[in-house]
Amino acid sequence: MRTYLVPALLGLALGIVGCSAGHSEPFDTSRLADDIRADYDVFAVRCSKCHSLARTLNSGIDDDEYWSMYVARMRRQPASGITREDSAVVLRFLHYFSVGERRRKGRPVPAGMQAEAVPGARSR
Repeated sequence: MRTYLVPALLGLALGIVGCSAGHSEPFDTSRLADDIRADYDVFAVRCSKCHSLARTLNSGIDDDEYWSMYVARMRRQPASGITREDSAVVLRFLHYFSVGERRRKGRPVPAGMQAEAVPGARSR
């Protein structure tokens, strides 16, 4: 029975790693405006301290209120290093990303979710 346990656990571990690797498609920053790129850079540095960026970008979350709660929770994690100022910057990027994902998927973007309506959003 033990002879099957090690290969089974190894296969399970490799399957888990393989699944997460399949979702780690890099985010193309080459088309970002300079201000959004700066926001992305803060997001990338702060959020990758605790988890992969793919985890966030592939989460399917596209709601600003949810992102706000999520970033506040992550900010409370001692290792995150996310300051209040970083939170605003990270949320600007996540808002931009969420609007883009909604459009890419052909989903409507509520009027209140337009970039211009977000407090602290920079004009492009």
